[in-house]
Amino acid sequence: MVMANSFEEVISLIKDRLDIVDVISQYVVLKKSGANYWGICPFHNDSKPSMSVSPSKGIFKCFSCGTGGDALNFLVRIQNREYKDVILELAEKFGIELPKKFTPSNESKSQKADMLKACEKAAKFYNLQLKSADDANKAMTALRNRKISDEIINEFTLGWAPNKYDCLYKELSKEFNDDILEKAGLILKSNSGGWIDRFRNRIIIPIQNENGDYVAFGARAVDEGQNPKYLNSSDSIIYNKSKILFGLNLAKDAIKTEDSVLIMEGYFDVISAQANGIRNAVASCGTAMTADHVKLISRYTKSRRIFLSFDTDKAGINATKRGSEVIKDTLSVLGDVRQFDESHISSNLDNKYACEIRVVTPPQGKDPDEFIRTMGGDIFKEYIKDAPLLIDFLLNNVLKEKSNAKTPQEKADLVLQIIDILKSVNNKIIQSEYVKMVSAALSVNENAILKELAKQDYETRNTALPQKVVTNSSQFETKAQKNLLSVFLSNEGSNSYQKINELLPQDIIQDETLIIVKNTIDKFACTINNVRELTNNLYTEFIEDNNLTQILTDLVEMSEAFNNLDEDELLGAVRENIARLKKCYQERESKALREQYMQVNDDDLEALKIQMQLRDKIKLRTGDK
Repeated sequence: MVMANSFEEVISLIKDRLDIVDVISQYVVLKKSGANYWGICPFHNDSKPSMSVSPSKGIFKCFSCGTGGDALNFLVRIQNREYKDVILELAEKFGIELPKKFTPSNESKSQKADMLKACEKAAKFYNLQLKSADDANKAMTALRNRKISDEIINEFTLGWAPNKYDCLYKELSKEFNDDILEKAGLILKSNSGGWIDRFRNRIIIPIQNENGDYVAFGARAVDEGQNPKYLNSSDSIIYNKSKILFGLNLAKDAIKTEDSVLIMEGYFDVISAQANGIRNAVASCGTAMTADHVKLISRYTKSRRIFLSFDTDKAGINATKRGSEVIKDTLSVLGDVRQFDESHISSNLDNKYACEIRVVTPPQGKDPDEFIRTMGGDIFKEYIKDAPLLIDFLLNNVLKEKSNAKTPQEKADLVLQIIDILKSVNNKIIQSEYVKMVSAALSVNENAILKELAKQDYETRNTALPQKVVTNSSQFETKAQKNLLSVFLSNEGSNSYQKINELLPQDIIQDETLIIVKNTIDKFACTINNVRELTNNLYTEFIEDNNLTQILTDLVEMSEAFNNLDEDELLGAVRENIARLKKCYQERESKALREQYMQVNDDDLEALKIQMQLRDKIKLRTGDK
């Protein structure tokens, strides 16, 4: 067992034991080419080997989607887990003893293990009660009405909580103390000060994590007027409803095999789906979909094909909209959401996407559970097969109201709703095709819709937070600033840190993100004179920020250009980049001054003075005569 004195040292020791080729080879087929290895990037939809793995630098980089980092970054991203969880797991694997403040106490570990064991015992107790309790007939009748067989009851460990105050407590208190049972969410304090069962007179649906551990319970009412309809376990140290998907432990193999996932709304939707051969179905546990749910799903479907199947009422449609927004926001770093049918996209167009969201909509009035029970799994699979893309689902929901739009104002309101959907489509060809379809459906002039769409795009751009306009000039500025920073990560740069740093004017790095990188290099460079160690420290510092990690990987790649230069050549390259940057900054400032000059009102005497001052500044900046 190796003892680490700090969390940073833990990470350093872990990195020393991680071979980047071995790590990535567990997930990607790599082929050696020259000094590097190449493979198909797992972080975006790709068919060609665009990801390079460099054993000498200890980094990977995809030259298609831009993702990069070291071995630890790769594991965090590919597993879609919190970096601290990955580090704790690797520390245990490599026999690295954590500092006390980061080490879960034996008492805490024991408590967690006892809570998991108590939940498992409770699930089996409830399952037995379903088959033997005096009042279990109504529960069994309700399950049979849902066409749930004994086989499904056993597969999901469905159970019954008898209408008694403490039958579970009496059973489990023989083995577990009250504190464990309370923290596991199985018992509650009664008004008299004793303990009572949390769930009574309800069908019990055990919730398992992706590894199959019993961590919580959903409880369904059976009596008329019994409220709430569902009672769910509260969050605990073994259960976080925002990070667990019901049915994933049974669905994960099917999700991998089919490379798609069906997200449903409730426990019985999933149970009916899986019971009828739709094995890739999961649901959130009594909460709206979260980013953690999306990350969990994306571990199992490489191409991120996601089908949403919620109720068809207004609440279900709103849940579909909210869920799709969470999916898009979570996966937006990887690319765009696919829009328009694939058959309509020319093969020579760039068709990268982060995910494909489709919406399964059985006939109005039937929720997925009811539809599957009534019509069967095979018919539901046909609806999955023909499921429209999210954008088509959203547009169709708006167009359903076209017959109610009698006045020009009402029709204009529908157009505005449609424009709100279409403005998210980045591909202008696809966007224009949708405009044609909408124009025909609403009998509205196509050019009028396009103009309104352009107006909305303009307003969105100009009311958003200030962003840098990507131009050739700004791209050059960014590259030149990166060049200067990459020098510090070259073999020669590490030996000339002081000389290079003295050459850099204080404000030469102006990009806000690159300023963070420069300040961090300064922090470490005082005590580190080895490039590999400096790079490792930077990756550790930026481990929670994918953007900074990606920029750092770019810098490491760019630093190769400065290797094997003598000191004069290296310093000359630095001076050249500084001179070019200064010229870019001066040109940008002069342009801004000219624009300010042109906006001043000539009729105002004070404004004329400002014009004269601005003109003098412009001459000074540009050298005009």
